[in-house]
Amino acid sequence: MNLILSSCDFRNEKSRKVILEHLPKPIDKCRLLFLPNEKATLEAIRGEKFYRRMQEFGFARENITVFDYYNPNAFLGLNIDVLYVSGGNTFKTLDRIRKSGFDKEMIRYIKTGVTYIGGSAGAHIVTSNVAHVSHYDDPPEGMTDFSGLGIFDGILICHFTPERQPHYEQLQNEGKYKVYPLTDEDSIVVKA
Repeated sequence: MNLILSSCDFRNEKSRKVILEHLPKPIDKCRLLFLPNEKATLEAIRGEKFYRRMQEFGFARENITVFDYYNPNAFLGLNIDVLYVSGGNTFKTLDRIRKSGFDKEMIRYIKTGVTYIGGSAGAHIVTSNVAHVSHYDDPPEGMTDFSGLGIFDGILICHFTPERQPHYEQLQNEGKYKVYPLTDEDSIVVKA
């Protein structure tokens, strides 16, 4: 299991450096499956938008696959090196992944050695629970399952600032989960 979790992923130089140092091979050689956030339309998913963005980050066009929520079975058992979920609304992105049924395949990929990059919402998704994120994101109406994918032992507070300190202390005092604050400059790397 290889996790690279941050608040800002490729959009922050420190996070970008950590990601590049912990990829299984040079970024232009990594076979990537990118899962867009909850705002991605069918047109954007099937267009060039996300391919261009991943190329800006350094991935080679021929190695990029963009996940299509409307056809999730096409993404089972791919030969990939990296699975990447960026920022957005944590709840809506997780809900969209679950409704597509791809959450189980994500877990399988990660447990079989695919490197996972999670930025903000993407980082929260692999944790034990995301309920605390309601302080910062609005869950979709009717969402009742706030468990994360359970790959990372604990929960995160992404975009941590002194204003989020009281919430961090509250979560620590509750003692349900290990709590990790992540400023926009921080990253957590888990190699198992």
